[in-house]
Order: sequence, then C-alpha cells, then structure tokens
Amino acid sequence: MKVVVQVKLLPSPEAAAALAATLHACNRAADRASAVAYETGTKSRNNLQKLVYADLKADFGLGAQPAVRTVKKVVDAYATLRAHIGAGNLGPVGAKRRVQAESKPIVFRADAAQPYDDRILSWQHDAATVSLWTVAGRLRGVRFVGHPGQLKTIRECRKGETDLVHRDGMWFLTAVCEVPEEPLSEPVDWIGVDRGIVNLATASDGSNYQGRRLSRYRRRHAAKRAELQARRTRSATRRAKRRAKNEARHAAHVNHEISKEIVAVAQRTGRGIALEELRGIRDRVRPSRDQRATLSSWPFHQLEEHIRYKAQRHGVPVLAVDAAYTSQMCPRCGHTARNNRPSRDLFPCRRCGLAGPADHVAGVNVRNRARSAWVLANGPVPQGT
Repeated sequence: MKVVVQVKLLPSPEAAAALAATLHACNRAADRASAVAYETGTKSRNNLQKLVYADLKADFGLGAQPAVRTVKKVVDAYATLRAHIGAGNLGPVGAKRRVQAESKPIVFRADAAQPYDDRILSWQHDAATVSLWTVAGRLRGVRFVGHPGQLKTIRECRKGETDLVHRDGMWFLTAVCEVPEEPLSEPVDWIGVDRGIVNLATASDGSNYQGRRLSRYRRRHAAKRAELQARRTRSATRRAKRRAKNEARHAAHVNHEISKEIVAVAQRTGRGIALEELRGIRDRVRPSRDQRATLSSWPFHQLEEHIRYKAQRHGVPVLAVDAAYTSQMCPRCGHTARNNRPSRDLFPCRRCGLAGPADHVAGVNVRNRARSAWVLANGPVPQGT
C-alpha cells in the first residue's frame, strides 16, 4: 500500500533562499504551462510538454527534469479539476463555483509544492542529508530530521515522487512509500467502535476516547476566527486562515493517536474493527442551530480513514455496519425505543432494565452487527445453492 511520509528539512539561510527561489520559478513556469493547456485544451502530458518544454527551460531557468516534473504537475492539476467537476463537487452546470473554475486557467501559488524524482533529488540516509536541484545549482548535504519510524519507512520503502513543501516558514519533504501489507487475518471477534462528538470514539470493550479537550480547543479557535473575520482586514484574514490550518492539524493528530491505539489493540487480540456507516449522516440528522457548525465540521470521516489505512497495513479487517438505532437498541433483549436513551450519556432499557453508558452500548451493538454480518458473508454455503 502507498503511504506518504514527511520529514523536515534544516537548510542554512543560503540554502533556504535557493529553495524559495526554486519554488517561485517552478510555479511561474507552471502558470505558463497552465495557460497554454487551457488555451489549447491540451490534456496529455506528452502533448503539453512539446508545446512548453523549451520555453520553461529558457525563460525560467529550469533544467530538463524539473521542466518535465512541472508539466506533469500542471496536467495532474487539470485531471483533478475534471474529477471534481465529474463528481459534482463544484455544483451543476452554471453553478458559481463551477463557472469560476472552468472560466480561467489554474493558477499556482508562488510557494506551492514542487515534485522531484530520483534524478534531481537523492537521499543519503546514513548522513541524514539530501542533495537536490535548485535554480541556484545543486544543494548538497541538506540535513533532514523525522520520527525514527518515518525515517525507517523512507529508507526501506520509498518509491516514486518526493514533494518539496514550504509551510509556515519551514521546509519539508513528503515522500511516497510503497509499504508491504500484512495478510488479512481471520478475526476471532470484533471491536465495535461508536464515534461521536463528546466521546470521539468508544469501543465495545469499554475503551473511551473523550473529545472534550478537542471540543474546547475548537470552540476557542472558532471564537478567535469570528473576531478576526469581523475586522475585515487582510492581516485578519491571513491570521484566521492560519488558525484554521492549526486547528485541522490538531484534529488530525488526535485522530491519528486514537486510530493507532484502536488498531494496536485489535492486532494484539486478533480481532477485527467494526465501524458505523456514517456516510450521509449530515443529511439524515437535524441538529439544533448551535450544533450545526460543530456537526458539519467534525472529522468523523478522517478518523475512519486513519483506522482503515492503519488496519490495512497491519492485516486487521475493518467492517462497516448499519448505524441505525445503535444508541437506542438494547444489546441484550433487542428492544428499540427512543426513551431507551433519555439523555446523551445514559442508556436504561425500558424492557429488561439493562443500563450503562450510551456510547458503550452503541459500541456493543456495532460489534454484534459485525458478528452477524461476518457470519452471513463467510459462513458455509447452504446445500443446493
């Protein structure tokens, strides 16, 4: 499976200036190639390269391979735009966002990431340095640092492009790695995981990952963004965007920690992971006005994606089950009623008297549905069929 691993570069001031000049030159060249692709309707990388290759080398100081990588970046950007349009992400024909996207060439930020390949970037893992092309010449001995596990993955599994990224005054390399997958194991049982807002994840075995700290963090950032947006100045807008990025990175970090622990427990105990199918939940529920922003921006899907790719890497099966009434159904007698959950935290069954934390009960129901679904899908085939 493919994973993306990021390490941090530690360039000297002179090297950082050369890297910045390189990104600016490559992205100006990408703008030129994008304009040509838009005007001529060219979609093929080979055809676009024939039209712009010589100009990119002569006018922007790019070498042969950087020019090729820049053309590919432009072609990939237009392919992504067509995919978004085809999927309806920019609205129907005539929608404002779609008209804006289709009415002009794609423009690249001055410091947008630039792809490198092995001809223009090489790794010296023992010395923890890289050598890479820039418009000011080849930079050698640029140090990089990262988590030991990330460095091991890059050393053993790197394959494909590496992107040079400049973000918040820091420099990074993001490398594509082909990580071998462990064979999918036959689960002895399942861990049911209920996802929520107060409790980000609650497992059927009682593990609970509370979201109160993340909720407070997000509320604080939301209040600060509201203050900045009210000022209506450019600097306030920049600061609001920076806060939004910080918040997104923090939420992703929390989801990484939760998913890593859940997958580790499942792998250690030989169980699979059962998740609720939450696709379309924002269209199904009717939250109160003060809850709409929280629900619409909560990273439910990101947590599921983190769990899925970590589980795939370690050979842990993941199963999605129907989420209907998991928090209102009694796992012992099957009685389902809205008054089985009189409050957010408490579940008392009105028929058999079973009581417990509502999210834990929901996790048990998710686990039971996974058991049934797995037996139906993998049980013996009836004779005569």
